[in-house]
Amino acid sequence: QSTVCEKIMELLGQNEVEQRQRKVLILSQDSFYKVLTAEQQAKALKGQYNFDHPDAFDNDLMHSTLKSIVEGKTVEVPTYDFVTHSRLAETTVVYPADVVLFEGILVFYNQDIRDMFHLRLFVDTDSDVRLSRRVLRDMKRGRDLEQILTQYTTFVKPAFEEFCLPTKKYADVIIPRGVDNMVAINLIVQHIQDILNGDICKWQRGAMNGHGRTYKRPFPEPTESSSVLAAGKRSHLESSSRPH
Repeated sequence: QSTVCEKIMELLGQNEVEQRQRKVLILSQDSFYKVLTAEQQAKALKGQYNFDHPDAFDNDLMHSTLKSIVEGKTVEVPTYDFVTHSRLAETTVVYPADVVLFEGILVFYNQDIRDMFHLRLFVDTDSDVRLSRRVLRDMKRGRDLEQILTQYTTFVKPAFEEFCLPTKKYADVIIPRGVDNMVAINLIVQHIQDILNGDICKWQRGAMNGHGRTYKRPFPEPTESSSVLAAGKRSHLESSSRPH
């Protein structure tokens, strides 16, 4: 889903805009991993800590940060070091934006956070693709192949099936094939442009059914996830499902 979010930013031309002036920004759930104890960090360095469990995230900090962003406040987001598995002293300053793309593996799991989103997107990617991307990513972080595969079979795959995949039912839109599905991505880009142009209220009326719930709209074809949260014009587009 991070690749989908980056493609959306590219098509919107927001990558060329100075940070402070951007109307669309990406925020990752990975920034909100909890600070580990010495014992937990020792396990993490051996690939024996489950980063894909809901308890691995600081949901209170995540919720308060998103709430502040929606209220138009400038916030400081934690910086997480994936090599040492620790939260750094430095933070990243995030400025207010009209649309926030919030991506991560379990963004739909916590109801308080899930209910904040205006539009929930689930990026459905083949398991082999997810594994291959994970191997390449973690090897760049200095981890050996055996540890990566052991962590995947012990924690990542079971957690995906137990915690992440069931949250697919909360998605308003399912995007098969991830970033390769340019038809779906272009539709999302158009939707964001409508938000930026002030047409979100009209979209909201058209997207709701008689029970006040949005229709599920799978895109052409048939996992990971993404969504949108609104306060006035301000909206939050979130994405979920990338293994740690």
